[in-house]
Amino acid sequence: MFPLTYIVRHGQTDWNVEGRLQGQVDTDINTLGRSQADRNGAKMRELVQNPDDFDFVASPLRRTCETMERVRTGMGLPARGFRTDPLLKEVHFGDWQGFTHAELEAANPGCTEGRTSNKWRFMPPGRDAESYEKMALRVKTFLDKLDGPTVCVTHGGIIRAIFHLVGGMNGDEAAAMDVPQDRILRLSDGKLDWL
Repeated sequence: MFPLTYIVRHGQTDWNVEGRLQGQVDTDINTLGRSQADRNGAKMRELVQNPDDFDFVASPLRRTCETMERVRTGMGLPARGFRTDPLLKEVHFGDWQGFTHAELEAANPGCTEGRTSNKWRFMPPGRDAESYEKMALRVKTFLDKLDGPTVCVTHGGIIRAIFHLVGGMNGDEAAAMDVPQDRILRLSDGKLDWL
């Protein structure tokens, strides 16, 4: 059984708006993303009575670190009092990072069909590329290391893997699910709930 964990997706980025595959490219949150992070911080202040009991950890990418800083500020805590863990980085889209599906299709018609039909297991081309299935192995490693109450800021792909690993959701269903940027996911007693 995992300890109480609050999981926040990073705030919106311009690439989210454009439908670009961000993966592990280091992008920044935009104005709406900052307000989402601020609201999540205010909500976390209501949820966490004893923040000193919690480990605060984020993906090392800029969009997650700024989100965590804003969440902590909203909780009345120093912005920088958290650690990062590379296990929480977004799924790596290989050579596809930075492109929209439309751009990929224009350059190579039919290339995204495999991802559409089998999103969980599909491996994009390129060095360091991951499928959601492969990424889930590192997410499992992260979850297995949890040893106390935690506040985590990460990415949509990581949260999808958590729904598969903890919630028992089918991989393809998890890979296709919408992951909000303005809500908090609570992992408690082996159950996942959006707050």
